[in-house]
Formats: sequence, structure tokens, C-alpha cells
Amino acid sequence: MGKKGGDTRVKRQLAPAFWDIKRKHGQFVMRVKPGPHSKDRSYPLGMVLRDALKITKNARESEIITKAGKVKVDGVVKRDPNLAVGLMDIVELASGQAYRLVPKDSELLVPVAVEDAEKNVKLVKVTSKVTVKGKKTQYGFHDGKTLISDMNLKVGDTCLVQLPEVQVKDHLGFDKGAMALITTGENAGRVGRIDDIRDGIFSLPRRALISFEDRSVELPVDMVMVVGKDKPIIKVN
Repeated sequence: MGKKGGDTRVKRQLAPAFWDIKRKHGQFVMRVKPGPHSKDRSYPLGMVLRDALKITKNARESEIITKAGKVKVDGVVKRDPNLAVGLMDIVELASGQAYRLVPKDSELLVPVAVEDAEKNVKLVKVTSKVTVKGKKTQYGFHDGKTLISDMNLKVGDTCLVQLPEVQVKDHLGFDKGAMALITTGENAGRVGRIDDIRDGIFSLPRRALISFEDRSVELPVDMVMVVGKDKPIIKVN
């Protein structure tokens, strides 16, 4: 009889380049299950515990901790060690310590410790906007969450939401003068100011001109996330 279900492992040599793992230490590593984040931009939850936070020694210990309900993601208990966790997700341990996954020093995802006041809030980027039954507007965010709201948001804007109920506390427009975080590429983790927004053309996507203290760069808007007006409204690096 054939095996049911997908494989929970992937060969280490085929794992995403940003994963902080030893490439020649064994043949397999945990696989990211389909979920709220792309497999190329997320970690399995168990690997965050073992390789990023180093609070477990192996995959078995990570599985025991998660299945015992001792780990929360965005304020909700998660028991799957293969759950995809990615940009801006909050991983909270049973001890109460919480970490936010953010780009830092050109790395795609790095856990940074957050204070108690910030472990129940999160920045989410608006990635879709559709009209649903009753002529209401449903917004989709970069982490798979959705919200039906009367707010006038645009794709590319950022919302500060309360967790776990996804209640909008603040709205940051993707506008000139806003502070933005670079989420991928060689500038990942840097925060700069949006000097200009340039419309896309046939051969180029919509782009933003971001200025840092030492230089300016032009990047596709998909690589940019607004995090504040004059400064980031929460800790992002």
C-alpha cells in the first residue's frame, strides 16, 4: 500500500540558502509544510527552536516541545514542528520570552528578542484587496491572515495588528517619506526612507527609491515594507 501524506524531510543540500544549518551534518533536515509563508522565505517551527534559538538539541526535542503545546506563534499555540514561520512572526516560549523573525545583516530571517509590550503586536503588509459578499472589503496580509474591514487600505500598506485577534491598531501608508524595512536581498534588514515611488512599466515592476545614511537604492516594492513614519513603530532589527 502506498504511503499517505507528504514527506516531512528534505535533503540538506536542497534546503533554502538562508537556513542556518550545517550542510554536511547528516542527509536530511525538516521540511516546511505548506502554510502562511512561502517555503523559500520561512523556517519550520522546529528548526527555529533548534537551529535559530538553540533551545533544543535535535528535531525530536523540538517535536516534543511543540506537541506539548509549549510554543505559540502570533499568540496561538502551534503543535506542528513543520509549521512555516516567516517575516514578522512572533515565536513565544513557555517561559514567556518571545522572538520576532526579521531580516537582519543581509540574512532573510533572524530571531530578535522582543519586550513583553511588543509580543502581542505585529506588522503585516497588505498583499491583496477584494470585495466579498455584502460589498465588504477583505484584505489579505503577507502572513496569510485576512481581515474584513471598512478601513481604506491599499496594497503595499502596512498595518500594526493586535494578536491573536488581528485587530488593526495603526495604519502605515506606502507613501513618500515613510520609513521602510528591506526584507530580502543584500540590503535585507536595513531601514531607510522612501524618497520616491516609481510606477512599473512593461519590463520593470513598480519600484521604490530608498535612501540610507550612506547611499540610495532602487528596489521592487515587493522587497520593501513600511515600518513607521519617522522611525520604526516597533523593534524590527
